[in-house]
Amino acid sequence: MRQLLYCPQLHGTLSYQQATSPVWKGFSAQNYQWFRAMTFAIEEINGSTNLLPNITLGFWIYDSCMMRQLALQGTFWLLTGQQEAIPNYRCCRIPPLAGIVGDGGSSNSMVMARVLSLYRTPQISYLSTNSLLSDRHQFPSFFRTIPSDDFQSRGLAQLVIHFGWNWVGLLADDNDYGQQGIQVVKQELLQSGACIAFSENIVLNQADRNALHIVRVIISSTADAIVIFALDTGLAPLLNELALQNVTQKVWIASEGWSTSSLFSIKKYRDLLTGTIGFAVHHGEMPGFQEHFTSIQPSSQSWDIFVSEFWEVVFGCQWKIHGTNTTVPCTGTETLDDLPGVYDATNLRITYNAYSAVYAMAMALHNLSSCRIKEGPFSQGACSDILYLKPWQCTDSHVTLRHCKQYLPEKVFHYLKNLNFQAIDGRVVFLEGNRSPFAQYDIVNWQRGAQGILKHTKVGGYDSSGPPGGTLTVNNNSIQWAAGKTQVPPSVCSPSCHPGFRRAAKQGEPLCCFQCVPCPIGEISNQTDSAECTKCPPDHWSNTRQDICIAKTTEFLSFKEPLGVILATSTIFCSLVPLVILAVFIYYWNTPIVKANNRSLSYLLLLSLTLCFVCSLAFIGYPTAEKCLLRQPAFGISFALCVSCILAKTITVVIAFNSTKPNHDLRRCIGPKFSYTVIGLCTLSQVLLCIFWLILSPPFSETNNHTQPGKIIIECNEGSPLAFWCMLGYLGILATICFFLAFLARKLPDSFNEAKFITFSMLAFLSVWFTFVPAYLSTRDKFMVAMEIFAILASSSSLLSCIFFPKCYIILWKPNINSKKYLLSKSNIRMDFQKHGFLIIGNL
Repeated sequence: MRQLLYCPQLHGTLSYQQATSPVWKGFSAQNYQWFRAMTFAIEEINGSTNLLPNITLGFWIYDSCMMRQLALQGTFWLLTGQQEAIPNYRCCRIPPLAGIVGDGGSSNSMVMARVLSLYRTPQISYLSTNSLLSDRHQFPSFFRTIPSDDFQSRGLAQLVIHFGWNWVGLLADDNDYGQQGIQVVKQELLQSGACIAFSENIVLNQADRNALHIVRVIISSTADAIVIFALDTGLAPLLNELALQNVTQKVWIASEGWSTSSLFSIKKYRDLLTGTIGFAVHHGEMPGFQEHFTSIQPSSQSWDIFVSEFWEVVFGCQWKIHGTNTTVPCTGTETLDDLPGVYDATNLRITYNAYSAVYAMAMALHNLSSCRIKEGPFSQGACSDILYLKPWQCTDSHVTLRHCKQYLPEKVFHYLKNLNFQAIDGRVVFLEGNRSPFAQYDIVNWQRGAQGILKHTKVGGYDSSGPPGGTLTVNNNSIQWAAGKTQVPPSVCSPSCHPGFRRAAKQGEPLCCFQCVPCPIGEISNQTDSAECTKCPPDHWSNTRQDICIAKTTEFLSFKEPLGVILATSTIFCSLVPLVILAVFIYYWNTPIVKANNRSLSYLLLLSLTLCFVCSLAFIGYPTAEKCLLRQPAFGISFALCVSCILAKTITVVIAFNSTKPNHDLRRCIGPKFSYTVIGLCTLSQVLLCIFWLILSPPFSETNNHTQPGKIIIECNEGSPLAFWCMLGYLGILATICFFLAFLARKLPDSFNEAKFITFSMLAFLSVWFTFVPAYLSTRDKFMVAMEIFAILASSSSLLSCIFFPKCYIILWKPNINSKKYLLSKSNIRMDFQKHGFLIIGNL
């Protein structure tokens, strides 16, 4: 018969009446269930014809009572075979020890593992989750059927992130389990971008006073999601204080140490813990165990030294000992079926791990006993003889097998390395040993059940071997949150920033505490809680909500828009007026008023005014490269021709009235040749200026993305602003000279007041263009173009109206004045140069 050691923690606490007299207080019915799962597994194995046939497993049971010194004492007792521990000595009068299953607590297991590793004795724990036990150098012979806390901590952090909680409180026991676990949770949360609102330790030896402090911290914090990495026994005082102060609307994220605890499933904690979500050890099935457990009877379990104490705890009775009278005596006829709370078929989690640990040891022994000579894993294919079983086996090729069995052992846990097997329920069981471990957890949610009792409902799972992003699965629809809410309760320091805003950190506060700042114009954010705004492409712009980029509208002074239509219509109408006047002048070509001051100059002036009006059309419509190249030169040359004609008329009038004597030298300057020479020279200067402009720095079409938000302005770049202002300045010089000459001649005896009309026209012309300069410089985009068109129309109209409208009035409505007879009757002086087409009649 082969022996195994099991170390369930059947008692909760230990106190000392004397130095050598320990007294145990508190019996754990749940831990007793673990013990019975182990014995149930041994019965199954011994009754199996496939696993360890012809070999019967036995066991010793030792209760460490959650005390490290007792765990160490029991370890030496089992290693030496006697109660008085003698290191390196073993009494072999009893069957040899194959291995140890236990202990439950990590602290106890670490003490045991350091001793057992010296002797290479295999150890399998069902509840020790401390991550330090994964160190194969410190604990080479330690195995476990429960995952390391590192997996749970990372999984809890992923669970917090899954629900979008980035403002989280942390609570942990002040022991290895709580401190190491919560540190990993904290590290994972910080790496994911979450923030820690507070982090407090549950001081176990000052439970009541510490609980009051923690409750104050929780109440004062705005964090609604709180991770608690603790065991149920140390958490009870804190939850009592929370329930007393009616702290609700908090979401508790539970570690496996209390996520399925029956201590808190009662009505007292219903309002406090409804909605709690956390990790639990993966649930397993043990067919037949419920019937086995509920059929326990003290009378038929004489070998079970713990069944009597278990009976007193679950039935609240007391056995009659030495005639003692009790109010509720135990009869032994009670049945566990009457106490459904004692056996919870949905909570066989640690129980299943204890059950699996026994099977793991049995599978290793089975593989060892099935070894064939020369096919074994040891030197020269040697096998271990199970009849001479020791915790080690020889590997030295120079030692005979007979001596190897006795003196040079090799680790029997060789068969436990990388061991995995399929359990009865079909689940594959792995041991965390010399392999890359992985973990499976159930995600449970505390929901209200019948009669106010909280039930633990599975709502998801965690599998560390899953693909990236697929390790955590949660059914959000099956979760019941506090106060019956179906939506995930938020736990954030600051509300999320909607698209169109970016997060701006608050000075002196964590990154999760921020304010939402609108994106600047031309930038967008299309995600919630964007850290930065993104600039739109040059041809796009942000919409009003600043969350998408839209194509910019193209803008220019178009013929289709109202402003373009008005200006184009005005231009066409104004350009027809000089042509109508020209027709009138041609029709009345032989009348004195048409002959006065050289009618050919009048014809040329009317044509040049028509060109001035027409050139405005080049400023309307899409500014193509050709339009941009020609519109300003066309404007400059047309106006230069127009002003030159007026200047020639003015000079002619001045000379005519200052050369009345027949042989005067100025009489040679009166005539068409002189006038055309003046016009040609003045116009040619403007033409040369424009040619140089077009050669050296020609205007071109360009897109303007910056002047007006959300629009692409198609406009003409003048190329050389200096050339443009020189062209405009030249026109101003011509107009100024013409104005002064006409002003000086305003009192000459002209019957038709030609010099006065020119003076008024030049005054209006200069006024328009002097006003145009500041207005042009203060406008942008298409309105700048519209301003220039308006100046062209206004200045041209002033010339046309001041010079020709009075003449047309006389020709059409005062024909009696437009006669030589009338003029001669009013004149004392007459100059008639008929051969030149020039007539001036004045009064002295």
